[in-house]
Amino acid sequence: MPAPQTLLTGARVLSPDALSAPFADVLVENGRIAALLPPGTAVESAQVFDASKRLIIPGLVNGHTHGHGGIAKGTGDKWDLAVLLAHAPWISGNRVLRDKWLSTALNAVENLKKGCTAVFDLPAEFPCPTVEGLDAMADAYATVGLRAILAPMVADLTFFQATPGLPEALPPELRARAEAMRMPAPQQILDAIASAAKSWSHNSRNIVLGCAPTIPLHCTDDFMKGCRALAAEYGMKMQTHVAESRFQYAGGVLRYEGATLLEHMDRLGLVGDWFSVAHGVWLTDGDLDLLARRGGGLSHNPGANMRLASGIAPARKAIRAGVTVGLGTDGSSSSDNQNMFESMRLAAFASRLWEDAEEDDWLGTAETVRLATAGSSRLLGLDGGVVEAGRAADLVLLDLDHINWAPLNDAANQLVWTEDGAAVVDVMIAGEWKLRDRKVLGLDEAKLAAEANEAAARLREVNAEIKLWCHEVAPHIACHCRALARGWTKSKRLLRAE
Repeated sequence: MPAPQTLLTGARVLSPDALSAPFADVLVENGRIAALLPPGTAVESAQVFDASKRLIIPGLVNGHTHGHGGIAKGTGDKWDLAVLLAHAPWISGNRVLRDKWLSTALNAVENLKKGCTAVFDLPAEFPCPTVEGLDAMADAYATVGLRAILAPMVADLTFFQATPGLPEALPPELRARAEAMRMPAPQQILDAIASAAKSWSHNSRNIVLGCAPTIPLHCTDDFMKGCRALAAEYGMKMQTHVAESRFQYAGGVLRYEGATLLEHMDRLGLVGDWFSVAHGVWLTDGDLDLLARRGGGLSHNPGANMRLASGIAPARKAIRAGVTVGLGTDGSSSSDNQNMFESMRLAAFASRLWEDAEEDDWLGTAETVRLATAGSSRLLGLDGGVVEAGRAADLVLLDLDHINWAPLNDAANQLVWTEDGAAVVDVMIAGEWKLRDRKVLGLDEAKLAAEANEAAARLREVNAEIKLWCHEVAPHIACHCRALARGWTKSKRLLRAE
């Protein structure tokens, strides 16, 4: 029997350049867009879906998130990145297998309901990735229906070992515990990822495995080379937090004798078309040229960068250098929501805040939409991001009767300036409905929320003691890391001009 077809009729469809939204009917077959047809075209074999008063856009693609953050949303206030990392032991600690599924499912549901169809997820398991944990996370995404790259976030050095001078800056009563913290042996971590890769069974569910040496300073050179070897052997995408904050950049200059973090990773063979930078706030002009030459990408995460006082990434410079740029939200413990519409809005806003920036330096609305769709899609190695024949049928339907769209004046402008995810009604991924009439089809949301609340309450109790220690040590970490950053700040413009 021929494969079933679905015909979406009566809708406006966002054009590939995001500059217009003409009426068209969309024919979907075998998980892909078979054709864009003139309105009213009859297709006898197709199941018809009335999409009148809808705007069809390509699914938004989240270029950088952390599924383990789902349970930890809203846990911090006046935190910069260093303070967030200081609190990681209690925010993400002592998770059982079901917690890992729950947290990832929360992440998946929020992404889906806000118009996202695929994510690049860097999940953390402590102390080490496990086959069972990664399988649980993959199952959560598959249950909700999202596409995902699951790239376990790994390191063989602790935050205290990774930050130059930090242990010595702590009071003696706090230093002993910090110095006693250790990551598992590097080979144990690499073997865990290799075991997951060998047994991976989720590709058919659109969930693929990646590898994410989390931050260069948190990884020895041999460990980073081991991650790259694994990624090459199993064809995995890689993503790393590079130059997210000034204190990290300053630490890299100290450890790598003047080389930038990205330059050092390149010397180790990590930078290529399989690789993307997350954040990249403090990348130099030379870094951007290097990333472009190697075919690498950048996930611009403006919400998290502002939330954690990291700064504004040089997105325009990256685009001009030829870097593939996408957009992301970061995790819900570092940016607190999974709203790619907000990421678009903030990216456009942030581009206007650069000193001496002129209109040509700003991100326009249509361009910003393309970053969140086609740009992020390329980071994940997907062929979506555009509504045209031959592309994956990853589609989002927005209600044009919603107040965000009344009246419809300009599709691109309103996607960036007025839409906040509230008008998302239906979502199709690989030609199958995953959200219908704002309802997730794969699971019971009320049951998920109830179980998540129970898990969060239990984890607060289990992590109460380590939370107290983290609150004690955090001010000392903040003081040291800010001093480290300020020592480098004086020369940052010279470095960027190289």
